[in-house]
Amino acid sequence: MKNIYDNKGFFEAYANMPRSRDGLTQAGEWELLKSLFPDVSGKKLLDLGCGYGWHCKYAAQQGAEAVLGIDQSENMIAEAKHRHPDERITYRVCALQDYEYPADDFDVVVSNLVLHYVEDLSSVYKNVHKTLKKDGVFLVNIEHPVFTAGVNQSWIMKDDAPLYWPVDNYYYPGERVTDFLGHAVTKQHHTLTQILNGLIESGFAIEAVHEVEPPIEWRDVMPEEMRRPMMLIVKARKQA
Repeated sequence: MKNIYDNKGFFEAYANMPRSRDGLTQAGEWELLKSLFPDVSGKKLLDLGCGYGWHCKYAAQQGAEAVLGIDQSENMIAEAKHRHPDERITYRVCALQDYEYPADDFDVVVSNLVLHYVEDLSSVYKNVHKTLKKDGVFLVNIEHPVFTAGVNQSWIMKDDAPLYWPVDNYYYPGERVTDFLGHAVTKQHHTLTQILNGLIESGFAIEAVHEVEPPIEWRDVMPEEMRRPMMLIVKARKQA
């Protein structure tokens, strides 16, 4: 099935988003995610769903020995190679489910805003656990279950003002189709129990859980983002 990010119209709209144009400084979750990054100097990092390669470049700048960024979208990988070429970074067109996950190979695995497109989290978790070295770190940023369970992932409006964020069918995981950038986009809803217990059951120890708030300096211009969580960040460590 063709990846939505390889749809010409959708990708053009995505390319005009502030985080696409200006990178990590325009990603509301970045400062929090960066604070959870372990020391990657001399280490190997795998970026699952690397997109434009922002996190790959950051890891290389922090002294990573080798970085692999995979993404199912040909457009994303082409853009990553164009924007962030580095001899230590390898970019590869590959779906998360199709990657081979060599055993005990990486020190850090990061996945930013990708896993809400994946139906079977458990298989991804188990593969990440396999490919991490002992005490390796898994950093996950996924759309928050309150967000993915939102009806059409949009506010109920009155007179152009958001009244409330409706949540329905929370305990029924699975496919959600929403309008994103003017296109019908299929995502997968997972409950908080599935996201967190799935990590524990796969052999991870959870070290941090954060419901991402917008940066203080953004709150005056987007006050609605303080009314419901949009992202969930988890730091987990591989257990023997």
